[in-house]
Amino acid sequence: MVVAYISHPDCLLHEMGSHHPEDPSRLNFINDRLIASGLAMVLQQYDAPEATREQILRAHDGEYLDRLLAASPLDDLLWVDEDTAMNRYTTRAMLHAAGAGVMAVDMLMDGRASQVFCGVRPPGHHAERGRAMGFCFLNNIAIAALHALDAHGLERVAIADFDVHHGNGTEDIVAGDQRILFLSTFEHPSYPHSGITTSTPNIVNVPLPAGTDGTSYREAVKTNWLPALEDFAPQMVLISAGFDGHQADIMAHFNLREMDYTWITAKLKAVADHHAGGRVVSMLEGGYHLHALARAVEAHIKVFLDS
Repeated sequence: MVVAYISHPDCLLHEMGSHHPEDPSRLNFINDRLIASGLAMVLQQYDAPEATREQILRAHDGEYLDRLLAASPLDDLLWVDEDTAMNRYTTRAMLHAAGAGVMAVDMLMDGRASQVFCGVRPPGHHAERGRAMGFCFLNNIAIAALHALDAHGLERVAIADFDVHHGNGTEDIVAGDQRILFLSTFEHPSYPHSGITTSTPNIVNVPLPAGTDGTSYREAVKTNWLPALEDFAPQMVLISAGFDGHQADIMAHFNLREMDYTWITAKLKAVADHHAGGRVVSMLEGGYHLHALARAVEAHIKVFLDS
């Protein structure tokens, strides 16, 4: 069993200002934690390639991609959304972040790894087919899922999004595609104020109130996610791994702890073991309290290593 960790140095160069919560320190704290815990010694580490235009256009409009690539600033920040900005390195970072998911899928399909965690930024699950928002430019998880389907011939893949914010971009891209089951738990009401009504049967949205703790969260997953996953029988499980539901994180109001991330990861891993030969791709999304983020990622990855 090989568990891989994919990242790229360019993911550290994308910055949106000194006080922005989505900054390079997130990856630095994760990397430091993996070294201190000894996990870095047992993970197989790889640099992500850049995603190709063909791979990106499975999830995004060509006009949007061209506009995004042409917008790369030379000096000052360019704000593309009220909380989302580009610097001169953002294009490189987002292409490598998307490429990490593609590489992860390839590694699972050719047997080089059993599970893969992609420690990349910028995150992706708020990026819609033709719109950047919520710190996100390219929808890394949707690009990876569509690569698994279109390049490798899989018939069913599941995307499980446990970020505290609704994965509106992923839903925008995959809604109606019956090859993909998209599941999202999120705080409501909260940014991006979506996901309350669902019109397509391949979407399972689970809005939860502020203050949701581990007990309530686990019950919601057992009731809403697990039966849907068993019925769908995915051939690969992809995870939008956002850790901003941690009780220490100030970006939202859930009260989850490391043990809850261990639990949900184990449940998703069990689905993958049963239906998908253990194949799991996990991609970093949110998580902004640096110490809590690092501890939660450690707990998440340990599930793959301990199995």
